[in-house]
Amino acid sequence: MAERQPGYLRLAESGGLERKVNLLNEKLKSCVICPHHCRVNRLEGERGFCRGGARAVVSSYGLHFGEEAPLVGQGGSGTIFFSHCTLQCVFCQNCEISHYGIGDEVSPSELARIMLSLQKKGCHNINLVSPTHYIPQIVHGLSLAVEEGLTLPLVYNTGGYEELDTLELLEGIVDIYMPDLKFGDNEKAGKYTKASNYFELAAAAVKEMQRQVGCHKLDERQIAYRGLLIRHLVMPNNLAATDRVLEFIAEELPKETAVNIMAQYYPAHQAYKFPELAAGITKKEYYETVRYAEELGLSNLL
Repeated sequence: MAERQPGYLRLAESGGLERKVNLLNEKLKSCVICPHHCRVNRLEGERGFCRGGARAVVSSYGLHFGEEAPLVGQGGSGTIFFSHCTLQCVFCQNCEISHYGIGDEVSPSELARIMLSLQKKGCHNINLVSPTHYIPQIVHGLSLAVEEGLTLPLVYNTGGYEELDTLELLEGIVDIYMPDLKFGDNEKAGKYTKASNYFELAAAAVKEMQRQVGCHKLDERQIAYRGLLIRHLVMPNNLAATDRVLEFIAEELPKETAVNIMAQYYPAHQAYKFPELAAGITKKEYYETVRYAEELGLSNLL
């Protein structure tokens, strides 16, 4: 059962969690938390690309039953939705949160209380949605929650655009990584997001996540307690270079890597400015994608 214990509990016992809190907070003085490397002093109120400040901004939190089955189980996934974003996708379906920053600032102690309240409601995990730009604040809040009895697996639910140096500091803290692999082509990513080097960095990030937590692991209830789960949203006319995404997974990661190929693309936010983004995907496009993933030997498609 020790394997199923959240890694952050072992870190806390050794003093490693507190050390990581201090290292991450230092990064806010000249912020290089994400690949944009804005180098602003967020502790003094300066804002960079993500527009995040010294405190995390939370849009909402609660039990979520719309996530993947291994996260939801019977009790739901305890999701915390963070405001602002490092990608700014033109087709974002949560633009009120990511682009416009709707939400409330919270202190680390308030964030700890949120985590503990979700645990009390009976969820299976703490699911951090778009956490990248608030990693120092989240880890600080986590350390306080551990002192008050938090024992749930930590899910890192990200768009995939990560800074490797920061990601390495999360080793032993995150139990389940759930990144998007949005684009398999930098040029397309640069057209529809603010990350022209998206694929190379997301690919490196996913490999680091795999190194840290390995493949998806489920308990006897079929609830995830550790591992990597990759999401990919199929877009019309292969605008996301889906074939290259799947080929990367098949060639660079274990064939049993958990992959959720998602069909819920629809035009949102500023997609109307791009004629090629103005329609949803067809059933044929989706099923051909799944079939190609199977042909590549990917054996754990959710």
